[in-house]
Amino acid sequence: MKSLILAASYLTLAFATACGGGGSSAGGGGSSGGGGSPSVTLSLASSSVTAFQGQAPVTVNATIARSNFSGSVTLTLSGLPTGATGGITSPGSGDNGSVVFNAGSAAAGTYSVTISASGGTLGSNATLSLTIGATAEILSTQNGPFSVAMSTSFQPAEWDSAFFTTNTQATTTLANLGPHHIRLQAVSEGVPQGSEGTNSTSWDFSTLDPIVQPVLGVGDHSPEFQLAKAPPFMYANDDDSNAFSDLTFAQFAGYAQNLVQYYNTGGFTANSQHFVSPAYPGEKITWWGIYNEPNLNNSLTPQQYVTMYNAVVPAMQSVDSSIKFVGLELSDYSGQPQTWVPPFVSGVTAQVDALATHFYSSCNQKDTDVQLFSSIPNFAADVQYFYQQMETNPALASAPLWVTENNVNADYDAGNGMSACNPGQTFVTDVRGSSPFFAAWRPYVFSQLGKNGVQALYHWDFDADQQFGEVLYGNDQIELSYWVDYWIGQTFPASAGSQLLNYGDSDDAELEILPVTNSDGSVVVMVANHAVNNPSTDNNGSGAPRSVLVNLSDLPVFSSASLVTIDSTTSLANGPTPTSVTPAAQITLTLNGYSVAFLTLKP
Repeated sequence: MKSLILAASYLTLAFATACGGGGSSAGGGGSSGGGGSPSVTLSLASSSVTAFQGQAPVTVNATIARSNFSGSVTLTLSGLPTGATGGITSPGSGDNGSVVFNAGSAAAGTYSVTISASGGTLGSNATLSLTIGATAEILSTQNGPFSVAMSTSFQPAEWDSAFFTTNTQATTTLANLGPHHIRLQAVSEGVPQGSEGTNSTSWDFSTLDPIVQPVLGVGDHSPEFQLAKAPPFMYANDDDSNAFSDLTFAQFAGYAQNLVQYYNTGGFTANSQHFVSPAYPGEKITWWGIYNEPNLNNSLTPQQYVTMYNAVVPAMQSVDSSIKFVGLELSDYSGQPQTWVPPFVSGVTAQVDALATHFYSSCNQKDTDVQLFSSIPNFAADVQYFYQQMETNPALASAPLWVTENNVNADYDAGNGMSACNPGQTFVTDVRGSSPFFAAWRPYVFSQLGKNGVQALYHWDFDADQQFGEVLYGNDQIELSYWVDYWIGQTFPASAGSQLLNYGDSDDAELEILPVTNSDGSVVVMVANHAVNNPSTDNNGSGAPRSVLVNLSDLPVFSSASLVTIDSTTSLANGPTPTSVTPAAQITLTLNGYSVAFLTLKP
């Protein structure tokens, strides 16, 4: 649980002298003699100032320029945000005064404040930009392990199979992500047996393997092959939108056995033809997922899925006893874990090496930014529910939970330009999957899921459009989402030695703070800014700027520090450029709208 710990800090402002600040004056009254009309002109030493929540107040010096006036001058202040306070020292008969700003309980943001100087009938005003900044206090005490492997996905099918052959740099771009157990979800013609709308049982890997074979050679060389769909002849009416014909799932188990043989044991023979993976024996597939989103596909009930799992897994193990299995892979929307997890946990008898689920923040392009961000705490609550249920079965008590699909919006074009999720509504590509919005959203998801024990987070999917892709399918153009995932993976490599640090923050409604210490003594602090500029209307808005004071005074002294920031200015071609930062007890981060900052400190 977060605790709010706000310590006093130092802030030194270097002020200019006796100029600036946009002062104005008016004449009349209190003349000290001499020629010309009397006047009073106010100027401020700075036109902007930042006061951090829970920190020491800051002072702005004020100077009065007089002409033919020697009377007393009083300063007043207006425009302070609710919760902030201001203290004034008026010049009186002198020329110098000051205004002290205390953030108090004011909401983070930037406000226009007016300071007025008056002497009799004379007056002058100056405006000042007051930023209320947030504070994050990083503590040295630890709060448990943190290890989340980042990965990505492919959907081998006729629309996807040429990706690696037409984009020669794609394998390098993919490998640079360092993905763990890349997910392969074969559908449509990517299913290597049968043919849509027929009773065919023939085998053809020509659509599947142009994706699978390159993937076998990158990352950890250990993809997760998800048995997403069965061959069409196994469904009623030879249509894979219908229910399974064989509810013992013996046919499906036989199909799965042949795939294990194809990739892992030297192949199989069917119709007098031998089929074997071109990568065998050098590369095999160890991880296998048993069906995709059974709560949505093919009219399966929770009990039927348990029957499927208990039939398919032992059949595959009889071919290769070393392989591992991922169960469920739910489409997680309201109430689904509560319906599907308990029957699986209580009924499964076959080996389970991980459970999985999917998280999308929306299925409607009209949902606002606020609605999408507000879905993330619900993800964390469902993760907690998964683990609570898994603990009731000793065989699952130590199994990890993976999130094998994750993106902003799950909707897609169902045909004729219409939304799949919202019948009658025109489909519109939701570019929040690759815009600066993503730079706030994905790190927020990563942090919340990791803090609740998720051990793998997969992007859906690697090559697609601006809604889903890390690179664009047609030309291998890198999207901003790629750099977000890349730097999360680089900054938080999955490691048994990393530990969460306790922390306190003054604005957890708009900022996600993730501090982790590593086995080498280094510390990483991630700050994701998901402050929405206009909460009622923004849809792919720009976000609201925030300043964050990261207080590191409870930690040891570091010898070096670097900062990576991803926002609207980040180069898509090259990604963000790390910059050196002078290690200090307190470091200020400036976040320009939706963004994420990675602060790395080394001993």
